[in-house]
Amino acid sequence: MFTPKYTITNKLLENIKKINKLVIELNLRHFPNVVLVELQKNAEAVSTYASTSIEGNPLPLTDVKQILKTKPQNIRASEQEVLNYNEILKEINLKLKKGTLTFNLKFILLIQKKVTENLLPKFQSGKFRSNPVFVNDPRLQKTIYWPPEIIDVSKLINDLMSFININKKSIDPLILAGIFHKQMVIIHPFMDGNGRTTRLATKILLAEMGLDTFNLFSFENYYNKNVSKYFEMVGVRGNYYEIYKTLDFTTWLEYFTDGTIDELLRVEKILSNREVNPQKQLQPYHYKIIAHIKKNGFIRDRSYGKLVKRARATRHLDFKKLIDLGLIEMKGGSKATYYVFRDNF
Repeated sequence: MFTPKYTITNKLLENIKKINKLVIELNLRHFPNVVLVELQKNAEAVSTYASTSIEGNPLPLTDVKQILKTKPQNIRASEQEVLNYNEILKEINLKLKKGTLTFNLKFILLIQKKVTENLLPKFQSGKFRSNPVFVNDPRLQKTIYWPPEIIDVSKLINDLMSFININKKSIDPLILAGIFHKQMVIIHPFMDGNGRTTRLATKILLAEMGLDTFNLFSFENYYNKNVSKYFEMVGVRGNYYEIYKTLDFTTWLEYFTDGTIDELLRVEKILSNREVNPQKQLQPYHYKIIAHIKKNGFIRDRSYGKLVKRARATRHLDFKKLIDLGLIEMKGGSKATYYVFRDNF
């Protein structure tokens, strides 16, 4: 039976209270559907970039966005990793939106299969590892952690899943998600894809907080800001069989909730410029600008003039409103002026 050791410290309690307050505040806001769609697309790109970057993928965010947009035919391993992660992330978001996702071992195995597709031999995708694995510190050039033996992996995972299912109604979802995250890393059940699989599975548990705008949330972004700190907090050192009885999740849970707050504040800041109110309400002609940019990548005033019967000075105000809302930005100058989406949109 898995019985994790942790303490509800004042810091952890305050973090949970702050997160619940932020979630309630975010859920009270309302946004145009077109804005939510674009924000979700950006959040998925940020999550994909951050989670693969944590594992050493060298592609910058700009390249990740381009790959997700064009989906090249002849791809390198780094590009395959990005496409795999984004594909399963979008599937998770869709299932969460429809209410058809069940958090179970079968789906966790599917996640690992998806993130390692065409990167691992098929017999190692969607299955627990069949060989011993070790965690090395590249800076020290030596092994720092020896995970459980193969024979114990299945039982340890089943114990973890039982703990989650039994305690869903009695333990705060933030604590459950945090414990799941660290214990999965400790067990290290797969030959590869442990981190990516764990972070995606953790996102599912976090969605159970009741955050309506969860698909705009990218908690991987916080970890990628300081990868060394993340590995230090989520990982352990030594031989599993010598340390598992003394493991304490408290410090990790404080860090885990710190990251959740950081990301919620980031989302809140972005959404503050998108909220629907009389001053920010978009009109049909604004959506024509957005639709044209989505289709063509940019829009010029003369193109907009063909879409609407509005005077040139009025059209200028239409562009200005979208700029003020942080949705688009102006490029070029004089007669060469054109408008594109802002990077965070």
